[in-house]
Amino acid sequence: MNTPEAWLNGPIPNIPFMLQPAAHALLQLDKELKECLDDFPDTLLWQTVAGRASVGFHLNHLYGVADRLITYAQESALSKDQFDFLKNEKTPNASISAEDLVKRFSEKIQELLLIFSKTSEDELKQNRTVGRKKLPTTVMGLYFHIAEHSQRHFGQLLVTVSVLKERNS
Repeated sequence: MNTPEAWLNGPIPNIPFMLQPAAHALLQLDKELKECLDDFPDTLLWQTVAGRASVGFHLNHLYGVADRLITYAQESALSKDQFDFLKNEKTPNASISAEDLVKRFSEKIQELLLIFSKTSEDELKQNRTVGRKKLPTTVMGLYFHIAEHSQRHFGQLLVTVSVLKERNS
């Protein structure tokens, strides 16, 4: 049964008004990612198409970016583990499945929604910096970038999945 997109299901309980669009985008992504990769073969996880990023990279990157941007929103520095993860996002890892990667990102979305629910409007306006260059943004900017960046990578992942499935059917 076709259900409406997340943004057409009304406000998400406990999510501040200003974060509703980001939360809707993340919930929609979670649903579509699970559908898209439901029967995706792990043997294709690290294959590339036309020299573009693999599905495995996109799944790692979705998780890694969200994790790093949450850290910046909390005014913390990235850990050694986060830097190591960033360095290895593109590295094929045959010991992890597409299902594992989707589950990990889905759990990160649930963590984000919990963080959103505990974020006040005043906190959204607070200044933050990103990276070693300390580029300026706000908490709201970080949270919205997680949502829009994730949607952008999902679009790329969707095309890659489609081509790989077609090529290997």
